[in-house]
Amino acid sequence: MLAIIYSIIIGMVMASNLNVDVVGFINKAKLDFDSISEERKEILSKLSDYIKTKSDKGEEINLTFICTHNSRRSHMSQIWAQTAAEYYGVKNVFTYSGGTEATAFNPRAVKALKKAGFSIEKTGEAKNPVYLVSYDDHHKEPLKCFSKKYSDEFNPQENFIAVMTCTDADEACPVVFGAEARFSIPFEDPKKFDGTDKEEMMYDQRCKQIATELLYVFSSVK
Repeated sequence: MLAIIYSIIIGMVMASNLNVDVVGFINKAKLDFDSISEERKEILSKLSDYIKTKSDKGEEINLTFICTHNSRRSHMSQIWAQTAAEYYGVKNVFTYSGGTEATAFNPRAVKALKKAGFSIEKTGEAKNPVYLVSYDDHHKEPLKCFSKKYSDEFNPQENFIAVMTCTDADEACPVVFGAEARFSIPFEDPKKFDGTDKEEMMYDQRCKQIATELLYVFSSVK
């Protein structure tokens, strides 16, 4: 019983700066850790171990999540990784995203993230608008999210960890220039359900899966 109480208190302290709705979503996502397959956990643990090694050394941890169009999975991953690092108190983590080409942050993905509790402000009506994504109620600057190539000057050019979130980008980029390490954790693209009656459900599911797995990654770091 004391262990359970201690765990709850630690979780409350770690989450003290996070938006209450995001914390509520996180608490539900954590319940799904046991649903992650052992094969998938093995893949995620490789990323976790690398992050932990850098964290233990006090080094800056730059994570660039890469998908073909930088429109859905890579943005969700960037946002959830930064949030998970904050939740578990892993310092010096900075997350980015990019693609093999630039398109736009897909509104369906934006909607799913809003439903998960994030405050998201669209700053213009351009074809590739910038979105300001907030997960913190206090001092953290919002994440500036827009579609770009992974090599865009907005992203780190060296000493970053490349995390491939789709198999197409993984195959299209046999070499990610500037990356110090590379990991492949592909997620199924919800795009295939666009325009169907399953669209919203599948975007919500993908958002939940990405949240769960990246929370698992950072829970192992601590």
